[in-house]
Amino acid sequence: MKYLLFILTIAILSSCIEISDDLTLNNDGSGTLRYKINLSASKVKVNSILALDSLDGKPVPSKAEISAKINEFVRLLDAQVGISNVLVEENYTDFIFKFSCDFSSVRNLQDGIKLSIAQLSNDKYTAPAEQFWLSWDGNTLVRSIPAYITQQIKNYKLEDEELLKTGIYTSIARFERPVASFENKLGTLSKNQLAVMVRTNTFELKANQHLLDNTIVLTPR
Repeated sequence: MKYLLFILTIAILSSCIEISDDLTLNNDGSGTLRYKINLSASKVKVNSILALDSLDGKPVPSKAEISAKINEFVRLLDAQVGISNVLVEENYTDFIFKFSCDFSSVRNLQDGIKLSIAQLSNDKYTAPAEQFWLSWDGNTLVRSIPAYITQQIKNYKLEDEELLKTGIYTSIARFERPVASFENKLGTLSKNQLAVMVRTNTFELKANQHLLDNTIVLTPR
């Protein structure tokens, strides 16, 4: 798990970060999750970080070690109940990482990710309520950013916070039928009314871990 989160740490240390999560949710609760980290504008700095022996007192893994752990996570997640088509694209030239998977329900998605992380880290894992970052009742989606992501931003060093102001986090939710309403004031509704986008910089997200939280209500079927 530490190697997976190391990519997020590198992202936060970079001066130009683009992070996005893109959730497509069907009426029956199945869907697709896509996640992307783009560090291409900071690849020189990323390479300098990877050349270090240690960072903040912790060993810096090699590209091969990071890739091995990512692929192990893919294997574990693809074996979870209700999860399929798990794909990861790793670009260590421009440092662009893309993840996607299909799921049969939002509960399967959340349980699958947590169980895979637990198996990868060899830890006994329980599922506290705050770790559930999605809920869907067929009409309303309540979503937040997973704690294992926001924690990396929250732990960022105070003296380097200026870098966070250049980073962008984009969260998108897509649906099969029109959106009736949404609560997040930062949200933007697409022209076809089938998607809601919320965007902020990582500096503001560090100050408010719930900045991208949203409750989205769809029109009745």
